[in-house]
Order: sequence, then structure tokens, then C-alpha cells
Amino acid sequence: MSTNTNKNPRHEGEAVIKKVSRRQEGEGHGGAWKVAFADFVLALMCLFLVMWLMAAREQENLAKQLMGSGGSPMAEGSNRLIEHQGNPRGSLIPREPVPGQPAAETRPNAQLKNSAHPSVLDGDGAPRRQRYDSAADLEKLAKMIAELSAEAGLTRNIRTVVTPDGLRVMLHDTDKQGMFERGSAILDARFAALLGKIGRMFAGVDNQLLLVGHTDALPYRGTHAYSNWTLSSHRAMSARERLLAGGMDGGRILQVVGMAERAPLDRRNPNSAVNRRIELLVLTSAQAQALSRMYGMPAESVTLPASAELPRRLEGEDRVVVVHD
Repeated sequence: MSTNTNKNPRHEGEAVIKKVSRRQEGEGHGGAWKVAFADFVLALMCLFLVMWLMAAREQENLAKQLMGSGGSPMAEGSNRLIEHQGNPRGSLIPREPVPGQPAAETRPNAQLKNSAHPSVLDGDGAPRRQRYDSAADLEKLAKMIAELSAEAGLTRNIRTVVTPDGLRVMLHDTDKQGMFERGSAILDARFAALLGKIGRMFAGVDNQLLLVGHTDALPYRGTHAYSNWTLSSHRAMSARERLLAGGMDGGRILQVVGMAERAPLDRRNPNSAVNRRIELLVLTSAQAQALSRMYGMPAESVTLPASAELPRRLEGEDRVVVVHD
């Protein structure tokens, strides 16, 4: 008896395809990218936080430097920049009121009565500024400035001269004592303190002032972007900041300029230390008005023929004389 195995010849040799679902494995990969993206965002936030903290620290350092200096970026007689800490660019520079500037209006009456302060009090207790126009008044003001310089131990670094235009106060270097760091507008601590005291005294002075910066004739090497013109201007601005910090009213300053090495005190030695200086010119009323007319809008124009003789000075008039050939 034979056993008959029923086989279908059509199924012999055919490939069997088995489908396997990979849904669970695919779901695992789909969640991993979300974790990686979250880690990336967290790292990015940490980076931004560190950058913000560094910018805030630099802004604080810059504010301290601006209060004590003019922030000059270069070294005298060199061709490289000085890398000062806290010197960010653009919008990181603070635009805030100068600390101490409103002090002239809020200073207690007891301080206003100090003998070194020339202001007096009105009947209501408000400070009243005093104007110095005569030679005797300017000599009195020069004496008070000399007393302040003597207290600071800087008598050899200051000169005062009474001129027809006002009082000329010259704060200059000596061979042993410099007013600024060489090639920069960073004030020496003793000069900064003296300018603060002078600013406190000038809070009671009604005269207009000019601030002029001067350098010696040593040029900068390897650069045209920064010169003695820039340095003298920065130093004058640095002196202005110290005067305002001492309590002086900013409205009393008529002009702040830099003259580089063009007006040396020692003409025989243009590189002399005495040529590096800051000058404060306390102007008389007439001289302040003359300067205001020079730079302000003229009120009237007068046309004269070429043969007309021009007056040497037009006293008390806001006019421009135009001569046609």
C-alpha cells in the first residue's frame, strides 16, 4: 500500500515574502530629534546669557572710565591701539546724566557758605551766581584757584593770568608730574580731584568759560586717524567731565576745543612738558558776547562798497559786514 503525498507542483520553488511592521522602532527615532533640539535651544540660551553678562560688565567698566577720563584709544608716539577694558562700541555706550551735575542746584546751604565757594544765597535760600568782570574780581578768583591748587600739592602745575578778555587758568605738566597719562586722556587722580574742586567753586560763578586742550609737538607714528588734534580735544572733554562732576553747571561752558601743538607756551622747545596743558578761560561779559556773536546767527547784514573803510570793531551790534569787489 503506497502513501500518496498530495503536493501542488505550482508552489514548489516560490519565494515566501514576510512583512514585518517597524512601527515601534520608527516611533523611537521620531522622539530622539526632539530631545536633541531641546538641548540645542538650551545651549543657545546659555550662550546668549553669557554674552549679555559680558556686555553689561563692559558697559559698567566703560562708565567708570568715562567718569575718570576721556577714553582716548591710542598711545602717544606709537602705531598701535591701547586695549582698554570696557570699551564697547555703538549702543553700549551709556547716555545717562553725568553724576553730580545737578548737585549745584541741590547742594545744602551749609556748603554754599564755605569761604572757598564764591556763591551767595538769595533771600529764599537759593544759590546765586556771582559775575567776575573787573580786574580786581578776576584777581580774587585767581587767588581762590591758587589756594585749591596749593591744597592739592600742585602749585607748580598751575598758572593764572588776568587778561583784558578774562582770567586764563593753565593746568600744565612738569618734568616730574603729568596731568594725563602719556598719549591718552586719562586724568591723574590728583588733577581729577583738583578739577572737581574747581568745578564746585565754579558752580557759583556766572561767567562763561572756554576749555582748551593743548599737546606737545611729538607726533603719532603710523596713523592719520588719531593725532594731536584728537588727543587735545579728548583731554579738554575729560576736563569738562570732571568740572561737571564737581557740581559746575554745564550751561556755563561756552566752548570746548582742542588746539593740538599750535599754541605752545615754550616756543623754543615745542616738546616741553609745559606745553601739555588744559586751559580754562573765564570770560568777561563783553568777550563772551563777542564770541556768541561770532558763532551765532547774525541779526543783520550790511553791504558796503569795496572802497569803504571797515570799522575795527562793532561794539554791541549783531551785524555782518559784506564787501563786494
